[in-house]
Amino acid sequence: MSLPELPEFAELPELPEFAELPEPAARFTLDPDFTVGPVDPRLFGSFVEHLGRCVYTGIHEPGHPAADEDGLRTDVLELVRELGVTAIRYPGGNFVSGHRWEDGVGPVERRPRRLDVAWRSTETNRFGLSEFMAFLRKLGPGAEPMMALNLGTRGIAEAMGLVEYANHPGGTELSDRRVAHGDKDPFGIRLWCLGNEMDGPWQTGQKTAEEYGRLAAQTARALRQIDPGLELVACGSSARGLATFAAWEATVLAETYEVVDHVSLHAYYEETDGDRDSFLASAVDMEAFIEEVVATCDHVGARLKSPKKLTLSFDEWNVWYQRRPNPHPVEDWQEAPRLLEDVYTVTDAVVVGTLLIALLRHADRVAVACLAQLVNVIAPIMTEPGGPAWRQTTFFPFAQASRYGRGTVLDVRVVSPTYPTDRFGDVPLLHATAVRGEDGGVTVFAVNRGRNAPLPLEVALRGLDLGGVVEHSALADADPDARNTSDEPERVVPHAVEGASLADGVLRAVLEPMSWNVIRLA
Repeated sequence: MSLPELPEFAELPELPEFAELPEPAARFTLDPDFTVGPVDPRLFGSFVEHLGRCVYTGIHEPGHPAADEDGLRTDVLELVRELGVTAIRYPGGNFVSGHRWEDGVGPVERRPRRLDVAWRSTETNRFGLSEFMAFLRKLGPGAEPMMALNLGTRGIAEAMGLVEYANHPGGTELSDRRVAHGDKDPFGIRLWCLGNEMDGPWQTGQKTAEEYGRLAAQTARALRQIDPGLELVACGSSARGLATFAAWEATVLAETYEVVDHVSLHAYYEETDGDRDSFLASAVDMEAFIEEVVATCDHVGARLKSPKKLTLSFDEWNVWYQRRPNPHPVEDWQEAPRLLEDVYTVTDAVVVGTLLIALLRHADRVAVACLAQLVNVIAPIMTEPGGPAWRQTTFFPFAQASRYGRGTVLDVRVVSPTYPTDRFGDVPLLHATAVRGEDGGVTVFAVNRGRNAPLPLEVALRGLDLGGVVEHSALADADPDARNTSDEPERVVPHAVEGASLADGVLRAVLEPMSWNVIRLA
């Protein structure tokens, strides 16, 4: 997928002078013979749910000055292309567990209005499956649909019907209905989620592990009778902290192991009680979560004596301030209310950077990951109805990781000074990974979690024919709470960092306090 250039780096805005450099420097070694594995491009996925203003006045706003003939905001399309997202999950989320897919197809004027009980909103269904697929086509060939099926209030027959409607060429009632609706060619959707967060008490149609495991296995077998080549995602537990976690995965996978390809993980992080040091170490939790689910998958596979290795779909992750009150007045059953519109800071962007590093460090087992969500709702892109669209601070780490994180992840074993946290104990100041591209160049992604001092970095390069540093950019600011708004849309952007060098097989750089860094070598 060809991506447009990112905005040019701005000058560093009034950072304080560096304190005396701590000793020893953080360090690691890169060797092309020691790898984690290739990066699946779908690691840079996102999520569009019928929630708040993600769809309506987010990606779809007929009558907006920038709207195209399909009502899609071209200013948002441009930013989504720049962001570099790949697989996009749709239409939920909690929304999908009460959704009738038939409501979102056919002539728009005939589509019913429904109550969305998940978010206590009114769904107009003006935007549905056909409109979503048109949105993806306009993004370009790298944007892939990831459809979620309703296994909350519906079941096997309805899932089979949606797959037939979407993917069968023609000659049946459902596929001919798609053709009559104006989509002659099948959508060819390969990636399907078997429900959403089915152990969550908040989920419409919540199920026990035994109930869900059997339904998911039956649905998977039925869908494979239609198309054996589908990729299917079984629901993992909704959160690592739930009492159902791990036991849920073990029970569900005992039923579904041989008929699914991936198991899902969801995780959100926020700063609580002013504990910023622990918040900056959120990736410690994410990496433990990944490794625990991998261990459960492999345990089930061993019990079944299966040579198959399941991979993970981390199809919801982000920073989300769930404990903050909504600053916008909202009434029940509104259309497209202002929900979950978090405004992100530099600190949040650095945490998003560490979460991207965590995903890349496990690229051998994480095949899909979706930043939740894409526009307005805990999103890297914000819009105003009838007004502008702009990049949040979290936009930049994702866009840079998607652009420069394609290739093979090298095995990075960090040696670093540590700092104390209340939640995770002593944590390394440096969190890092590196990706070798097809052209032989290497990109180092690194975060200095320390809030008060710069961190010297030394990287020994072995067996890598690299001539020098192409660029070192950082996202950091003297104000850790700086953010982008409609009034100041470019208050926070990445800036160029001077001084990184490559000599005698060693990369040397200095990472600013609390910063996300991208160092490109060629």
